[in-house]
Amino acid sequence: MVIFCNRHRDKLKILFWDTNGFWLYYPRLEKGHFKWPVPKCDGAVHISKQQLHLLLSGLTLDNPKAHRPIFGLEV
Repeated sequence: MVIFCNRHRDKLKILFWDTNGFWLYYPRLEKGHFKWPVPKCDGAVHISKQQLHLLLSGLTLDNPKAHRPIFGLEV
């Protein structure tokens, strides 16, 4: 999977290989922008599937308190 972001960070292109060919996902925002992470020295950013969901939800990837696990909760 390869993800591209435009200069204004309001559009993403996600290129995904399926068994028969490529899928192109093109999410775009009417207002605001995606919280795109800062690339490393080679210019590429490697993220996990969970981080992609955080990015598409509008959260930053460098925020360690975004989803803290909850332990010992009883219903």
